[in-house]
This record gives sequence, structure tokens and C-alpha cells, in this order.
Amino acid sequence: MNHSQPIVMPADDSGIPRGTPAGFFRYFRDDITSGFFVFLIALPLCLGIALASGFPPVAGVFTAVVGGLLTTFISNSELTIKGPAAGLIVIVFGAMQSFGFTGGTDPAADFAAYRMTLAVACVAGLVQVGFAVLRVGKFSEFFPTAVVHGMLASIGCIIMLKQLPVVFGQKASGEPLEILRELPEKITHLNPEIAVIGLVSLAILFGFPFLKSRLRPAWLQRIPAQLLVLVVAVPLGIWFDLSHEHTYSFLGHEYRVGKSFLVTVPGNLLAAVTTPDFRVFIESATWLTACWWAVLFALVGTIESLLSAKAIDLVDPWKRKSSMDRDLLAVGVANVAAGAIGGLPMISEIVRSKANIDNGAQTRFADFWHAILLLAFVALVPGLIHEIPLAALAAMLVYTGFRLASPREFINVFEIGAEQLVIFVATLIGVLATDLLIGVGVGVATKFIIHVINGVPPREFFKPFLDVTEIDESTVQIDAAGSAVFSNWIPFRRQIEQLGLVQRNNVIVNLAGTRLVDSNVMEKLEELEAEFSRSGLRLEVVGLEEHRAFSGHPHAARRRTADAGPPKG
Repeated sequence: MNHSQPIVMPADDSGIPRGTPAGFFRYFRDDITSGFFVFLIALPLCLGIALASGFPPVAGVFTAVVGGLLTTFISNSELTIKGPAAGLIVIVFGAMQSFGFTGGTDPAADFAAYRMTLAVACVAGLVQVGFAVLRVGKFSEFFPTAVVHGMLASIGCIIMLKQLPVVFGQKASGEPLEILRELPEKITHLNPEIAVIGLVSLAILFGFPFLKSRLRPAWLQRIPAQLLVLVVAVPLGIWFDLSHEHTYSFLGHEYRVGKSFLVTVPGNLLAAVTTPDFRVFIESATWLTACWWAVLFALVGTIESLLSAKAIDLVDPWKRKSSMDRDLLAVGVANVAAGAIGGLPMISEIVRSKANIDNGAQTRFADFWHAILLLAFVALVPGLIHEIPLAALAAMLVYTGFRLASPREFINVFEIGAEQLVIFVATLIGVLATDLLIGVGVGVATKFIIHVINGVPPREFFKPFLDVTEIDESTVQIDAAGSAVFSNWIPFRRQIEQLGLVQRNNVIVNLAGTRLVDSNVMEKLEELEAEFSRSGLRLEVVGLEEHRAFSGHPHAARRRTADAGPPKG
């Protein structure tokens, strides 16, 4: 952990872009330009995520618009984009199914399920507001990194399994493993014209980033692959005359195409506004199920949103620090508002947020402008949206799912340590075989079991053993004993922050007396080092000379060697 090149910040806060009234005008050109490019990415993703969730396509746009218009003025997170996320598809669709969603077979039942799920989303938003008031943002650090990545990878697998049949002009239903078993049959019975649109879209999504990495013109780097997909897929849909019901023959087989393979959006946005049905929390047959889904929405949405906001803070060119509780408050309020008019749940979305940074955004008003542009486009030219083939949106979601569950994710986790891959895979399988919450529980339990195998006694799981010594008037040392693991990190971090960032001291963390320091603690200590550096302070980690690292990765877990003597505590 290197302190030789600390990050130098402007001495005067006025030199740092902020989402203030003055910042609105000063950075107007940068923010509206970035907002425009994020809008191009967000439009198809909002439509596709809504469809994959069982909601009307316009529901995803409602969410992004409400997110951009509300959270801009509540959160102090300058570069995150709020909107619907692929990571919540599995939960929303699961809730829809539990409330009787039929996938179009019974429109009345589907609409009732939609309204009940909206009520769940509103209540989940209120729960998130409660989380923010109770300042639980810090508890997101409890969840091991391998478990979070395993959860996201499992969501990516589920998204791919559910959307691949749509790419080929088929429908998918059932549990993920059931869809996987039926996938070869669905592909052999593909609809050729729809499959052409879907496969060409996939080729663009996977091939265009590779092309951009080989060709360096600045204008090419700014073109989103999703926009290129629309430029190609919409004309293909018009060429195949998807807006009119008809049949065609191919290799002796007859196939049907029509409007059902295109996005459906209302001509009047106000007509699309749908109110929640809160009776789902009152009626005896549904209240328990509704409460379960509300808790799941709130927990998973909160974890994803906080992790995304923290990740974007780390790559913010100005190193501005968001208040996690304030950001969660903004998301919770916006979720209540979005659910009240028919929108999906939202989070701080990392892919669009990263695109926001890459396109030169300076303040949170970039999120505001992306919302304004979405609203204007859908309100003024809904006919253009109706020309988008569903297969193209499904391809975008397959690509998104692949990025969540790419082979690189497995490799990255394995490089930290083989035990991290075990936790990652256990979480992934747990989610695929059961559900998100149980799968995460399986991952956390696996982490505890591995710690026990490595000699961590249960009494050290939740309590750090710390001793504080004053070195001089500006430096304190924290001597840790026992074990420093993910489950006791929150009080450990609180002590470091209190002595260092709050009381303005340099801090030395001495880990010589620990029996085990897990990978999460190593990662979080590195993050804290950067935070101390940005504050003009120094955090130094010492005492690991007699610990054996589980791998060569800087975040690898470290266990005290047997010949180093017994650990303290």
C-alpha cells in the first residue's frame, strides 16, 4: 500500500465542481453533453429492463425520469445516474409472478400483478428512507466482496437465460435451470427474421467495443454500442415489416411476425400512469408475500445502490465523497415516487454512471439532463420507440448479463484467493437454485465456515480486539488482536475513522497480533488509505511480515504462520 504519491486536491472547495445553482450554469455545457450521451444509452436499457421485469416498457422511462429529476436535488452524489437496473430484474419479475403474472395470457391478471408490485416498490422505498434515517449505509460493508460479486454474477446468468430465447423470437418461462434445459429446443425452433435482428444486435454489442479498442478516434469512442444497435435493428424491423401481422416461409416452414415483436408504448404518457394497489398489504392471501418482496426489494436495492455509489466515488476525477445515507435517502424517496406513477424500482446504476464520467460530466445535473431528454423523447416521438424490435432490447440485456457474469469475473475472484472463488461459486449456485436472499445467505455462511477452518473462533466473528496507543501529538497506533474479518470490520473501521479522520490524526494499524486478516479487510484498508490521503492524513498498515498471504494479490487474505507464535486476543 503505497503512500508515495498522495492525491493532491485543490485547497479551495470552490475549485471543485458541485451541483449548486452556480454549478448548474458554470458546468452547463459539460453536463448537458454527458446527459445526452447517457440518454442514448439509457433509453433502450430502460425499455428492455422494464420488459424483462414484466412491466410495460414505459415504466423504465418513468423510473429514470423520476430518478433524474428528484435525486439530483436530494443526493450529493455528483456523478451517479439513477434509474432501473438489470440487477433488480430478477426480483421484480419474481414479485410479478408471485402475484399472478401470466406473461400476456391474461392481461387483466397481468395488470393486477403490476399494480400490486408497484405497491411493493413504494413500501420498499419507504423502508429505504427508514434505512437512511437510521444511517445504515455503513452496513453495506458487512457483505463480503465475493458474495456481492457472486450475487451479481447469478443475476447476470438469470438475465441471459431469460433473454436468449427472446433474441431468437421465442418466450422463456420457468426457473433458470429449467430455461437452460429447454434452451436448445427453443433455438432450434427460432423465428429466422427475429433471430437475424437479435444475432446482429449481439454481434454489434460484443464486436463494437473490440473495434473501439483497436481504433482510437475520439468521435468513435463516444458512440454507444446500444445506439448503433438501434440504428441497425430498427431498419431491419422495418425491412421485415414487423409493424404488420403476417406470415412468411423459410426453408419450407411458416413463421408469424407482427407488432408483438416490437416495443409497445402509449401515445399519451399520462394515460400510462398507473397507481399502486396497496390492498396487497391488507388482504390475508397476499400480505405476507408482499412484505417478503418489499424486504427483498429494499435490501438488494440498497446494497446494489450503495456499492455502485461507492464505486463511482472511487473513479470520480475530483475524488468527491458522497454521503451514502443521503444517497440512500434520495433513492428511497424517488422509489416511492416512481412506484406511485407506475415505474420500476431504481438504484444508483454503475454502467450509466461510468458512461457519465467518461463523457465529461462535472456535476449531478448531468443526471437531471439525461432525465429531461428521456422525458422529451418519449413524450414527443413515441412512434419511433414503437419501431424498436424486442429482440434488439433482449440482446442488450444478454450483453448486460454477460458483463455481470463474464469469465473475467471468475478469474478476478480466483486471483484474490481460491477460497474467494469457493464463496463466489457457492453464492452463484445458491441464488440459481433458490432465490437471491437465500443465495446471499449461503455465500455468507460459506465465508464463516472457511474462517472456522482457518482457525477463527466464533467469539472473534463480530468483535475486533483493539488497543490504542498515542505515538505523538499527531499519530496514534491501533494494535489489532484476534482476527480482522468482514463481520467485525464495521466497528474496526469506526475506530480508525474516529481517531483519524474525525480527530485529525495519522493512524498506524498494527496487524502483527492477528491470527487472520481476510481479503475484505485488506481491500477496505486500502480504500481507507486513499481516503486518509485525500484528507491530508496518513494511514499506515504494518505488522504483516509474519503472515502468509493466500495468493499474490494485494487484497489476498493473510494468516499468521505457525512459527510466529500464538496471536494475541
